[in-house]
Amino acid sequence: MSVPEITVADLPDPLPEDLVVLDVREPHEWAAGHVDGAVHVPLGDVPERVGELDPQARTVVLCHLGGRSARATAWLSQQGHDVVNLAGGMDAWEAAGRPVVT
Repeated sequence: MSVPEITVADLPDPLPEDLVVLDVREPHEWAAGHVDGAVHVPLGDVPERVGELDPQARTVVLCHLGGRSARATAWLSQQGHDVVNLAGGMDAWEAAGRPVVT
């Protein structure tokens, strides 16, 4: 199954208010810096916390480089969620000069 993907350059700046950013990194990675307004659900917790996510909301999933978020995107897509993986993850986000909060 191919995973739908988007690049940082494809995302509007600022992000639309109706876009959900789901960060699936571990707590120490989240604490080091994340996208303002993102929802934090570590990858291992996604199946048990899927009920917290709106399947109809357009959701961009990210991690550090894009591997874990690709797995989460594939799984959430199979559950009927409107999701897309952020290519390059937080590395690409920060490299593009996009804002990060701690």
